[in-house]
Amino acid sequence: MQQRIAAAEKYVATRPGTVGYVLRDRVTGARYRNAAAGTPIWTASTIKLAMVADLLSREQAGSLRLTAADREQMVAMLRRSDNDAADALWSRYGGTGNVFNTNFARYGMKSVQPQSGFGDVYPYWGFQKGTADDFDALMNYVLTGLSAANAAGVVAEMQRVDSSQQWGVWGAGPAMSPGNKNGWSQEEGGWVVNSVGFAGPGQRYTLAIMNGLDGAGGYDDGVETTTELARILLGP
Repeated sequence: MQQRIAAAEKYVATRPGTVGYVLRDRVTGARYRNAAAGTPIWTASTIKLAMVADLLSREQAGSLRLTAADREQMVAMLRRSDNDAADALWSRYGGTGNVFNTNFARYGMKSVQPQSGFGDVYPYWGFQKGTADDFDALMNYVLTGLSAANAAGVVAEMQRVDSSQQWGVWGAGPAMSPGNKNGWSQEEGGWVVNSVGFAGPGQRYTLAIMNGLDGAGGYDDGVETTTELARILLGP
């Protein structure tokens, strides 16, 4: 693993923009975070995984009851990164009242902050910044903080993402049975292309990658960076 991390650091140094990542081995407890893991970067659609985690957590606590329609929209967010589904759930369950953002810290996402000045709705899921540390904590909360049934359900949906999202952590390769939630958008300062997910038997490894291109590259560059980084760290 140390050789893989050294190769990853060398690779990241050649790539455009800011790349923060956190790799965790859930069996040994080892955790590696690079120098940019604490740098705030636009979250884009990776925040949808946090929304799913929050809704399931609230239902587990008995504070709400999710409908069949809610669950269909949650699946749509995870599989297709459906923005309309995210808008509906954000509005229905208190996003504009800051409920989601207040809860995110409970899942270890201590740096996630909504950004103002980007539309009429505040806070809004689509205008948030967070770090690779935040999404490392989130992924591990999903796997260990949710009930076994809910965790298994989220894992299954992350392994069924549409072909258009089979990049980033997906680069670990089919033998590692990866799953991911990706996020990509064109923001102030250029593209952001992020990926958070897991790989390995029993989801042994988690990997969170945040790539702010800083105007130095585009979507394809970000996809290449996140996918190759995952391959170096976890692939064959």
